[in-house]
Amino acid sequence: MEEKEVKSIIEAMLFVWGDPLNIKSIADILNLPSAFIRKSLMDLKKEYEIEDRGIQIIEVNNSFQLCTNNKHFEYIQNLCKPVQNKGLTQAALEVLVIIAYNQPITRPGIESIRGVKSDKAINTLIEKELIIEKGRLERTGRPILYGTTDTFLKSFGLNSLEELPKIEDFETLDFTDE
Repeated sequence: MEEKEVKSIIEAMLFVWGDPLNIKSIADILNLPSAFIRKSLMDLKKEYEIEDRGIQIIEVNNSFQLCTNNKHFEYIQNLCKPVQNKGLTQAALEVLVIIAYNQPITRPGIESIRGVKSDKAINTLIEKELIIEKGRLERTGRPILYGTTDTFLKSFGLNSLEELPKIEDFETLDFTDE
């Protein structure tokens, strides 16, 4: 199979699938090596960028997805007239940060860091598909372990958790003078 045909098939697969599609799945379907699929995807991604197309290919956690070009957001927003989607509360953001940097972590672990109950924030984050249950701890009560999702990565424009800013890079706020 020629590279041009492979790119065409991959493009069609990404368009139809909608969600991120991992390289192994594509390689298995096309019966081609994963390295060749990755190279084809990266070439296709570069072609979209060079041609300044209205769509682009993004990578999320070693999976690829077709989506609109960010610079056309205003026009897409006007076309879709989205329903107002409430953002995250301060509490939900705090819980999300704690989970992102400490995953997998239990609800009691989150609450020990925050110092307050976090049930509502955790439920909100699960509903918005930003976190999921990653398993259970092997101890009394078998508490649920939480971790972030690919939706979290996409929402914050990250390829992987390794791209999270280092905690050491954040300034420590000193409120003692106020």
